[in-house]
Amino acid sequence: MSSSALNGLAGLRGRWWQSGAVWAMAGMLAMYLPVYLSAASTLWDTDENAHAPLVLAIAVWLFWGLRQALAEGVAAPSAGAGWSVFVFGLLSYILGRSLGVSVLVFGSQLFIVGGVLLLLKGAPALRLAWFPVFYLVFMIPLPGTLIDAATGPLKQWVSVIVETLLFAVGYPIARSGVVISIGQYQMLVADACSGLHSMFSLAALGSLFMYLMGRPSRLHNAVMIAAIAPIAFAANIVRVMVLVLITYHLGDEAGQGFLHGAAGIVLMLVALVAFFALDALLLALLRPASPRAVADRS
Repeated sequence: MSSSALNGLAGLRGRWWQSGAVWAMAGMLAMYLPVYLSAASTLWDTDENAHAPLVLAIAVWLFWGLRQALAEGVAAPSAGAGWSVFVFGLLSYILGRSLGVSVLVFGSQLFIVGGVLLLLKGAPALRLAWFPVFYLVFMIPLPGTLIDAATGPLKQWVSVIVETLLFAVGYPIARSGVVISIGQYQMLVADACSGLHSMFSLAALGSLFMYLMGRPSRLHNAVMIAAIAPIAFAANIVRVMVLVLITYHLGDEAGQGFLHGAAGIVLMLVALVAFFALDALLLALLRPASPRAVADRS
């Protein structure tokens, strides 16, 4: 067979894959666009899940950046694994939609997208796009049982630490459970102040940062992952302390007004600064020695 004929067949295969990708994207859009539109006025309109549209936009951006590599990659479709993953995702989607279980609906995205990649291009494509597929996990709302189990202890710890720190520097503060009394004011540490959702949001931002930076050290990556929850918890303590001090010095109206929302920005800024500082520290500590430095020591 001539080289021109071979090139023609290769181009045909490329066009077939591109056509399959278009149909797959159209199908997924038909499945999930109504879900997104409904969530925009319900689920995503809450502080707990307000990050989900941003996660979706980032996932789409990541896939767009990989489009050339996916299109040019060698096609090795895996029908068995692809259909298994895809059907599991489809059943999760149908069950979630029929029962109104958002965890199943949004969780099905990982399997639908992963199954489509396996069916169209095979395991190499899934390995290439593993992070955008994984990143969709941050669109899944936290299950109510997990929230109920974690929120209570987290609120208790936050209340104890805030009371201890402010009392140590001389503020007239006391605590009863998760109710903090400072001066003439009483403040309830609500579920939103537990820090659970800020941990989830920071995990989304932190994992994206680590993926984009591509740190080669496994120890570096492991420490960064392990630090996400403590950093988010510490940043949330700073947020609650800021709100308590605002209420004490400026009054209850200031503490519950605009500055209450601004404290959420303070939380994320403190968390991100701590996360980036830890990354820079680990980068300095774990940087491999240059050949010249090794030669000098020897």
